[in-house]
Amino acid sequence: MSIANTPSPPYYAVIFSSVRTEQDNGYGAMADRMLALASQQKGFLGIESAREAVGITVSYWASEEAIKRWKQNAEHLEAQRLGHKAWYSTFKVRVAKVERDYGI
Repeated sequence: MSIANTPSPPYYAVIFSSVRTEQDNGYGAMADRMLALASQQKGFLGIESAREAVGITVSYWASEEAIKRWKQNAEHLEAQRLGHKAWYSTFKVRVAKVERDYGI
């Protein structure tokens, strides 16, 4: 995975922080499917993810409407249900508007 190639701001970031449960229960396959599916969604700009004791995944979106459409995607709803039931002991979602970015 690499740093997402996002457009010039403004755009939106959805920050998903989580602590996983011990068992996999299909988590890896679902994570791969969600990345493939999100990449096909209108307004998806990219993703960055890291997993240690706390996992952090940041997805980037063109608009709040695009985020809302993704949140209501049927397969994504099933992944959310399984996450609540089996994969996460705790999680937090934060949505932020990116007003500046820079780097090399």
